Amino acid sequence: MIKKIILVFSLVFSFKALAQEGTASPYSYYGVGSEKFKGTIENRSMGGLSIYNDSIHVNLKNPSGYTGNNIKYYNAESRPVKFSMGGTYTDLQLESTTEKDNASTATFDYLALVLPLGKFGAGFGIIPYSSVGYKLESKVNDNLDYRFTGEGGLNKVFFGLAYQFTKSLSLGVDASYNFGNTRDYSLKFTYDEFGEYTQFLTEEFNRSDLSGMSYNFGINYKTYVTDKFELVLAATYAPEVSLNSENIRTFSTVTYNPFTETTVSVDTEEVNLESRGLAESSVNLPSKYSFGAGIGQPRIWFLGAEYTQVNTNDFNNPLINIGNSKFVNAETWSIGGFIVPDYNSFSKYWKRIVYRAGLRYSDVGLNINNQNIKEFGINFGVGLPLGGTFSNANIGFEFGERGTTTADLIKEKYFNIHLSLSLNSRWFQKRKYN
Repeated sequence: MIKKIILVFSLVFSFKALAQEGTASPYSYYGVGSEKFKGTIENRSMGGLSIYNDSIHVNLKNPSGYTGNNIKYYNAESRPVKFSMGGTYTDLQLESTTEKDNASTATFDYLALVLPLGKFGAGFGIIPYSSVGYKLESKVNDNLDYRFTGEGGLNKVFFGLAYQFTKSLSLGVDASYNFGNTRDYSLKFTYDEFGEYTQFLTEEFNRSDLSGMSYNFGINYKTYVTDKFELVLAATYAPEVSLNSENIRTFSTVTYNPFTETTVSVDTEEVNLESRGLAESSVNLPSKYSFGAGIGQPRIWFLGAEYTQVNTNDFNNPLINIGNSKFVNAETWSIGGFIVPDYNSFSKYWKRIVYRAGLRYSDVGLNINNQNIKEFGINFGVGLPLGGTFSNANIGFEFGERGTTTADLIKEKYFNIHLSLSLNSRWFQKRKYN
């Protein structure tokens, strides 16, 4: 039955989304799911731009940002401890050539803490890396043929360290432990001579438990090109790594309740994957690199551009071979920035607000039915100062499209609302005595 799954995107679909998962995208069917983490809310509000670092915001895409210059408010003695957490609400519209459907999800995006350690800086936290959440149906002559359902995803906990060589140059590295599982179900519908469901149907279940380490290296360089304007250069590189995958496959005879759309297992048989060399396998996370540049006036405005490539052409999962699709290298182009009318204003709150905006265009790394899947997003947001501290609340908005209705595929239109807190506190300070 597994080989029949390769037809999933070449058939005419009806679809129902899984709102309880971190995504409702049918494209999460592929690989280890749809990429979940695309930067902090500050990053995403600037089109995903990750080249800008400062002393009061967390940058989780480039670990060189864990360090930085001390700030004048602290007598140039230290930087604040930075704590950040964020989440997203997504409203999603799915569209094929024949049908439309809607779904919504609310998800946790990241939790991180960054500590100043002199010229060093350390960061650690947890990030949902990818998410699987789809429900797809194929029909033949208006009758259900297959129903495909998936859930799960990949998470990572990370620890990073950065060192500031000069006031202009810093380098950093993240080490992440990745863990999670993906669960995929396919239910085959059969009918009697009266066109009714047969008493017993066949359901296939595949589960992969994934674990392993990954790494991300980053560099950031800042220099003044005039008395006012600062040039920023940044780059990251994540080498290809292999995750261990422990796999299970079962076939079950089930009864189906069309009113609740649930199944009850009558008999289950586990496939001997050990004999096929598939009980344990390796799933590789492809290498990734990015580089970008920008210019601005510190604490006033910034404008930059960034290019990212993920070598998804090298992705391989020996457990499932999807014949009508292939992985190609993914590319993302981002442009964005921010402006602060007057960060020193005490009388007018709105002048201290950070206003962000950006654009993002991606080739997501999937070719299905000879169609490359593209994505486009428009982002904007604000950073709202909290009291008289360096802490702030961030709100971001994103309008985007992914996919196409060409070649019996699915187009997604989404609207995201991002919320985060970026909290700063001075834990480490020199005590002065008279």
